[in-house]
Amino acid sequence: MVKTHNSKSIRKVLNISRWAIKFSWLTVCFWIGVTVAGVLAFGSLKYALFPDITFPVVVVNAQAPLTSAVETETKLTQPLEENLKSLTGLDKVRSSTYPGQSAVSLLFAVGTNLETSTSATTNTLKNLKLPDGATYKIIPLNLNESAVISYAVESKSDDLTDLQKVADEQILPAIAQLPGVLKVSLLGIPPELPAPNSTNSTETLTPTGGNLVRFNAKDALAFQVVKTGNANTLEVVSRVEEEVEKLRASLPDVTLTLAATQAEYIRKATQSTIDALMEAIILAIVVIFPFLWNWRATLISALAIPTSLLATFVVMAFFGFNLETITLLALALVIGSVIDDAIIDVENITRHIEEGQTPREAAHSATDEIGLTVIATTATSVAVFLPIGLMGGVVGQFFKPFGITVSAAYIASTLVARTLSPVLSIYWLKPVNKNSQSGKVNHPQNKFLSGISANFINFGFYFTKAYRNLLSWSLNHRTIVIILAVLSFGAGIALTPFIPKGFIPKLDRGEFNITYTAPLPQMPDLAALQQLQNQTAGRISQSQIPIPNPLNDSLEVAKKLEAAVIEYPDVETVFTTVGSRGGEPNKGLLYVKLRKEHSLKTAELQDQLRQTLPQLPGVTTSVEDIQFVDTGGEKPLQVALLGDDIKSLSAAANLIKERISKNSGFADVTITGNTNDADQILQIERLNQQRVVYISSNLGQNLTLGNATDQIVAEAKDILPADITLDLGGDSAKQNEVFGSFISTLILSALCIIVVLILLFKSWVDPLVIGASLPLAIVGAMLALLLTKSDFGMISLIGFVFLLGLANKNAIVLVDYINQLRLAGWERTEAILKAGPVRLRPIMMTTVSTILGMLPIALGLGAGSELRSPMAVAIAGGLVTSTILSLVVVPVVYAILDDWFPRRKFM
Repeated sequence: MVKTHNSKSIRKVLNISRWAIKFSWLTVCFWIGVTVAGVLAFGSLKYALFPDITFPVVVVNAQAPLTSAVETETKLTQPLEENLKSLTGLDKVRSSTYPGQSAVSLLFAVGTNLETSTSATTNTLKNLKLPDGATYKIIPLNLNESAVISYAVESKSDDLTDLQKVADEQILPAIAQLPGVLKVSLLGIPPELPAPNSTNSTETLTPTGGNLVRFNAKDALAFQVVKTGNANTLEVVSRVEEEVEKLRASLPDVTLTLAATQAEYIRKATQSTIDALMEAIILAIVVIFPFLWNWRATLISALAIPTSLLATFVVMAFFGFNLETITLLALALVIGSVIDDAIIDVENITRHIEEGQTPREAAHSATDEIGLTVIATTATSVAVFLPIGLMGGVVGQFFKPFGITVSAAYIASTLVARTLSPVLSIYWLKPVNKNSQSGKVNHPQNKFLSGISANFINFGFYFTKAYRNLLSWSLNHRTIVIILAVLSFGAGIALTPFIPKGFIPKLDRGEFNITYTAPLPQMPDLAALQQLQNQTAGRISQSQIPIPNPLNDSLEVAKKLEAAVIEYPDVETVFTTVGSRGGEPNKGLLYVKLRKEHSLKTAELQDQLRQTLPQLPGVTTSVEDIQFVDTGGEKPLQVALLGDDIKSLSAAANLIKERISKNSGFADVTITGNTNDADQILQIERLNQQRVVYISSNLGQNLTLGNATDQIVAEAKDILPADITLDLGGDSAKQNEVFGSFISTLILSALCIIVVLILLFKSWVDPLVIGASLPLAIVGAMLALLLTKSDFGMISLIGFVFLLGLANKNAIVLVDYINQLRLAGWERTEAILKAGPVRLRPIMMTTVSTILGMLPIALGLGAGSELRSPMAVAIAGGLVTSTILSLVVVPVVYAILDDWFPRRKFM
């Protein structure tokens, strides 16, 4: 037992454990109250896939009697853009210009109030002078108002007219009145085609709205449910499902079949994360017993997990968070960590009891001894994660729940360890007797476990002895140790180029979309036909003139694509919508759902379909992932070419497309905003008041976003003239934003750690010693990502942030005890050789419990595992190397800095 030079030391004065023990019943009642509050808070939390993020968009649709796209751009689009560019919170301005028509999209910063932005847009345009006859309409868009579920509506009679009447009168009204439902749309109603106008010349047939629906290659109707922006997807879907069951009972002749839903994957992903959370709890608890061989001490430590989680639920409810992938992942990842503080406290109490103290004496001595350590480890962890909760932009909105949830869990675990654990220890732990002849501790355990216990104790004895010998050797060979540490850090950095750069891993969702665009048919040249009719003396009547029907032509394209998709055994259903929601009859979408036990991964089947879909004349197809947030079909890889000459932009875009299409992994490469007509420009795209042409691509399963972005940027540099600049869009731009935000956050977190450690240790030398453990985690994390073929992307990057908060724990535990021993009069080397073996057990316990807590997530099982696994892999790999190396490197660095900067208080 360490006896300090001052009984009234700061450790005793600030030891809240003494107060908790003094008022033990008050302590227990407090945590019972927290438990009840946590249960109630948990009941109020809702399930979701991702945090609620507001993406406010305001669209200004304007029309004017102008004859060309260039004239419309000059007289309509540019004045609108110039007038709107100064709106508060405006992030980007995009526009599409056609002859006589302009659509200006105002993309506001995430979190901006949509009503305020719409009102500001309206007020700004009131005094704008536009060309004579010009009109405009302002349309606010909330991207959270998304379609959450669709049902195919079929009947035995196959009479779509009668079926439409039933849907309009009985089905749609019943669904529309449900809470959280914004609107219900009936799909599959064909439009009425306009009669040909004899004064028209040859022209493209314009869309007139309407669509057709097919389900599993059969004509059908369907209804689609769109939720309100603030409604919870699972709650809305559950209400719709209940109402559909009632409709099925009341409409026996009508078949309502689930065609598409967001809820199924959300349910699977959240359940898989919850399963991983429960497995992590079990593994973290199981690992404690072999170290302590005391079921009472194990139970006290284990209680820290549910108590800390319930306290965290209270904080989550207060901030309005959901139980979604990010927060559930945060809880699963901290399981091994929240038990750490309790392990350190209980292990130290147990050790003091083994040295002959009563449980109450041991609780006082142990908590005095370890109090600063526990507070320091928690303070540094919170210093890492709290800045994440305060990040701005899209990244901040996305990870705010993560940072605050982890911080709350750490603070709760510390309070449990410093109050509840010592109180339970004085009542539950029993004093042990030493064998008078051998001096060994007699553990009160049953005979069956005694043999196993003896083996573990013997192993622990020899392991500790071997570590002490290694530590002694290291202190005598400092240079070699430091060189090895530097080489390990260098190896971690050197591995970086070999790890693919990604953004969000590809998910095996078992569902995806196929979009297509067919060529619009040409209207017949009626003037020429009239002349032919006159020449043939009226033998050709107007009724004999073929009228193009673009929706039917689009339907024929859809049927051919359906036939190719349905041939795959893994495909369960195909839900086809012919005609886009914008009223374009030549566009369509096939929602493909795979069987539950599909043999091919979603990405593998997508790649195969890209090769086997029929190549139809003039038809472009795109096999796309389901988007987390509806961004209008934006592909993951997108680059923008900015310049003034639209023809020069188009030529450069075509050349880049030609080059990257030859590279493996680039799929469905498309160009938007280009012109192939040397004489007439029909469409002009603009980005932030500059003409632009977009190049977009989907990615095959073996091409990561980072590598694809590097390739397309390299190709563009060889091609682009000086008057054209390149800008990244899509996930490529988001990737840069994420990395930029996290780098600045990491720097801020590191500074916070240093400040906290200086304040706690009242020295700048100890924080440097502790900081030496952080680089040692790099090699393990990088090696783990390389071996598991995981991307270095947004998810694994969070793992590195997590490591920053975990890697210094062991160093703090070690350095603080060395200082305590030296304060008690121990010589430096003796103190190091004593502290290392004594702290070896709690360090190994906390590390193993944390790694095993990560194991269910790292194994990558269940829906959404691709999203969880890279983070756990990086953390587990980093903890292995940082623990192994820091047990040797930290004491060596401590000794070196102590030689350079002697500590007077120890002299």
